[in-house]
Amino acid sequence: MTSFININKSEKKEVISRHIYGHFAEHLGRCVYEGIWVGEDSPIPNTRGIRNDVVEALKKLNIPNLRWPGGCFADEYHWKDGIGPRESRPSIINNNWGKVTENNHFGTHEFLDLCEQLDTEPYICGNVGSGTVQEMQEWIEYITQEGKSPMADLRRKNGRDKPWKLKYFGIGNENWGCGGKMRVEYYADLYRRYQTFVRDYTDTPIYKIACGPSEADYHWTEVMMREGVSRTEPYPDKVVTDIWEHHRPEMDGLALHFYTRNRANYDSATEFTEEKWFDYMKRTLVMEELIQKHTAIMDKYDPEKNVDLIVDEWGTWFKVERGTNPGFLYQQNTLRDALVAGINLNIFNNHCDRVHMANVAQMVNVLQAVILTEGEKMILTPTYHVFEMYKVHQDATLLPVSVSTGTYTYGEESVPMLNVSASQDDSGKVHISICNLDPNKGEKITCNLDEITGSSKASGRILTADDMTVHNTFEAPENIKPDVFNEFEVEDGKITFTIPSKSVLVIEIQ
Repeated sequence: MTSFININKSEKKEVISRHIYGHFAEHLGRCVYEGIWVGEDSPIPNTRGIRNDVVEALKKLNIPNLRWPGGCFADEYHWKDGIGPRESRPSIINNNWGKVTENNHFGTHEFLDLCEQLDTEPYICGNVGSGTVQEMQEWIEYITQEGKSPMADLRRKNGRDKPWKLKYFGIGNENWGCGGKMRVEYYADLYRRYQTFVRDYTDTPIYKIACGPSEADYHWTEVMMREGVSRTEPYPDKVVTDIWEHHRPEMDGLALHFYTRNRANYDSATEFTEEKWFDYMKRTLVMEELIQKHTAIMDKYDPEKNVDLIVDEWGTWFKVERGTNPGFLYQQNTLRDALVAGINLNIFNNHCDRVHMANVAQMVNVLQAVILTEGEKMILTPTYHVFEMYKVHQDATLLPVSVSTGTYTYGEESVPMLNVSASQDDSGKVHISICNLDPNKGEKITCNLDEITGSSKASGRILTADDMTVHNTFEAPENIKPDVFNEFEVEDGKITFTIPSKSVLVIEIQ
């Protein structure tokens, strides 16, 4: 059988926001401490306490934004504990993740230093669950106020004269769960209150992200869109109405969380059969349905799409590796994770009219990490390689695709064999990213694109392996990595090739 991918350049319009390729670093397990922060006195090469090897690897991904400090940790984090001389900072208990003690040596200054080293936008999540309005307001002032003020003066006392740039700020995290177990009606009012005091101290307004739904909680989206976007005018008087409009609650983004996991039975990340391979392919494709249904609700209240959908936690969730702290969520990363990453990124690309940002969970040593560390050693995971291959889509123009393909069937269930997205960058190059979900067979593909000519040049990079459980280890760090793919036949108007089984392929046409 031959599958067909048709690309319609005449309908291109939306730009794939680079922020879809964002990352997430929570104070969880060995993500921050050991994974990013080792301290200035560490024998591991570092810059002001931040690991050089991790920074250099991450810079190659063109990371657009980094979410911090959580996650569940955010709604128990009090930012003033993490500023000032490190030896004077109070130690705290990480109640959500292992109940370990941490010394607060990685705080606001260190995080923003990391962002500057990575040349990435900081995305800070504020504390609504156990924090005060004043605490949140003062954090914004501390970070962004340039003139004289109590918090700006405190920042200068702690060694930073000029303010930082801060665009993205979250008003709480998972407030339906670890962030306070709130009803959406209650959180909606809290959001209106807290966001009012997230002041703009610069000419660049802060982009405010509200806590959104868990998975298929469509009622949460309904209420937040109704309360956060509504322009209900309480008085008929025009002057009063203008004041109301000026001060109405603002919501730039609504966060959605969805993990590819089996809640009833957390499986091994590396020891699995085809049954588990299929199960996770099927589960991750649910992301498409979630985005479509949440978007339909958002469209009802916001047809102009002024409020973005922010998928700021996504990824695989497996059983922790043997011998590790269950609260640290440390798991390995195989070719299966690479397919999950490729599928999700394709889905986000294809819905970039509403999806502005996404953050894989998490960056180092936690869940679907792109990097794993062990002491001075560091390895890149298959998920890292997918992000590196897909970075060509960042800020490129989405090209609508239609795919005619067969199915991957296991037992009595089936899913589409191929998952695809395409874009064109500013130089005119077209990139097509294709995931073959079938672990057993390849597929011949004919790709139709009206600007392909006999002189067109096609090249590609592929991530695949013979074994579906293949992963990189500290003893064998290059078990799986991208390889060159150049088995194309180019004719006027089309390009034909065969994609191997269980693979992620990115093609460039110029």
